[in-house]
Amino acid sequence: MSQIQRKNLGNPDEARPFDHGAGSLTRVGMHTIGRGVLEPGWRWTTHMGPVMGTPSCPVHHVQLVISGRFGVRMDDGEELILEPNDVADIPPGHDAWVEGDEPVVLFDIGGNIDAIGVPREHRRIVTTLLMTDIVDSTRLASELGDQAWRQRLADHNRVVRTLLTRGDGMEVSTTGDGFLATFGSAAAAVRAAAAIRDAVREVGVQIRAGVHTGEVELLPSDIGGIAVHAVARIMALAGPSEVLVSAVAVGLAEGSGVAVEPAGSHTVKGFERPIEVYRLVA
Repeated sequence: MSQIQRKNLGNPDEARPFDHGAGSLTRVGMHTIGRGVLEPGWRWTTHMGPVMGTPSCPVHHVQLVISGRFGVRMDDGEELILEPNDVADIPPGHDAWVEGDEPVVLFDIGGNIDAIGVPREHRRIVTTLLMTDIVDSTRLASELGDQAWRQRLADHNRVVRTLLTRGDGMEVSTTGDGFLATFGSAAAAVRAAAAIRDAVREVGVQIRAGVHTGEVELLPSDIGGIAVHAVARIMALAGPSEVLVSAVAVGLAEGSGVAVEPAGSHTVKGFERPIEVYRLVA
């Protein structure tokens, strides 16, 4: 039977001191809550970037600011200052700093906070990839108009990010109308794909999704390698509201209760051998 799990932020599971600040991690169930105290003058690129070995923060955050003013700038130039009681969903690929002379106290209540301040020791890892894409997004944007489409897309993004976090996935990037995420479990990635497929219908869009397990190269704020191209090809084979899964991922998810059916062997651009895929059964 399920049991309530309880932790206290005053007795964290892990403390991570760093230059001009300190952080702590409290783990409860499948969740990690981070607490950060950042001193005036702290900046991610100055005090955390050299430790993690990346030019911008590769961690997805959902943060609640308790006190102080906290600046964030995305790699594409978007910038904002967070005030006390602000809650922000901050995608990977950003700089951050303490604005002004008051220390910042904040809580990280979602995302992938376990990765903060940890050097990247391995440049290549095996992981399960999930890639999604909105079906007929160009046509839909034209029919709705710019303002309504932006709202529809924002609703889609909110749903996807919520379900990625809930499924213990890590957002890698977004293409504007789709997402690339990584998972430690093939079954978790397939279940997340199914949940996203079903949930986005409520906001008036359909997605296609591909799932594949392979080795990827860790880049400063992205991932690369043949596995990324493979999952993109698999996703492109899918129809509206369809989830296609590679044979590799299906094999790893065996015994997890994930139900699939053969969807053929396909010759795709850039691959010498056909890719065998399976269709997720609703």
